[in-house]
Amino acid sequence: MPVHTSGTRQDGAGKGVGLSLALASALAFGGSGVAAKPLIEAGLDPLHVVWLRVAGAALVMLPIAVRHRALPRRRPALLAGFGLLAVAGVQACYFAALSRIPVGVALLVEYLAPALVLGWVRFVQRRPVTRAAAVGVVLAVGGLACVVEVWAGLGFDALGLLLALGAACCQVGYFVLSDHGGDSGDDAPDPLGVIAYGLIVGALVLTVVARPWGMDWSVLTRSAPMNGTPVAAWVLLAWIVLVATVVAYVTGVLSVRRLSPQVAGVVACLEAVIATVLAWVLLGEHLSAPQLVGGVVVLAGAFIAQSSTPARTDGEPVAGGTASGAERELSARGTAA
Repeated sequence: MPVHTSGTRQDGAGKGVGLSLALASALAFGGSGVAAKPLIEAGLDPLHVVWLRVAGAALVMLPIAVRHRALPRRRPALLAGFGLLAVAGVQACYFAALSRIPVGVALLVEYLAPALVLGWVRFVQRRPVTRAAAVGVVLAVGGLACVVEVWAGLGFDALGLLLALGAACCQVGYFVLSDHGGDSGDDAPDPLGVIAYGLIVGALVLTVVARPWGMDWSVLTRSAPMNGTPVAAWVLLAWIVLVATVVAYVTGVLSVRRLSPQVAGVVACLEAVIATVLAWVLLGEHLSAPQLVGGVVVLAGAFIAQSSTPARTDGEPVAGGTASGAERELSARGTAA
């Protein structure tokens, strides 16, 4: 997917603002699973929660889509791929995984995406990757083995883990699309426009798949238990739509306009930490010491993979793992995870 950042990177105060926006984006994305899981446990189907999230965010972003109404004619395949993979695929798989496994585990499995992207670059595109990037992949896979407790025959629901892995695979498609047209310069589509139309496409696809007309709408009029504390369902939904989607995407895009993709990608790694801590505090989902160590190793591997990219030459795609940086360039969640 084309990536276009206008203007030059700012120093001093500008970088401080960029880091603050990137952190705000990680906080917003990290809270999506914590707010969604009580709704799922209260009786909403995971697909219905995804549809509510994406459709609500699409309505909020509709004015931006109108502003960039020429974009569908210029890049129809790009918007379709973004909507199917980055929006519908990632969110559907991630939220479905939440109904079966803890939030932190789902998100850490989704963070295999940078490793999978390197596999795509090495074995599908047949381009070399850096040694540090390969080390990052090994660390990420080893840390994931600790998170899912392979020595216990997988300590979590197998289908839930497969759904989380599906979210990671959808993010691979997202990242591969992110590399298309990156050398288009001023002709590259505006990231906000791509996000707006991606949400619209995702909402249309999810409407067919989720069939919201069969949803139990009464759940939204009741409260949902969050670790024993009742919270109004509409408050949780408002958080998911306005904060965990709209604010998260917009602050992420604005942060990348002030930072390099590598710096924004490093800050993005905090999303998994934030989600795990929030799930621990708000949902009571405690992880064991080996799982916590494994989570740290996964994030370290993702960090190394993302920060080990060699300098990019004109017209040559990046071959070292700046997947999360490209993600923040466009939308600031993975996933799915």
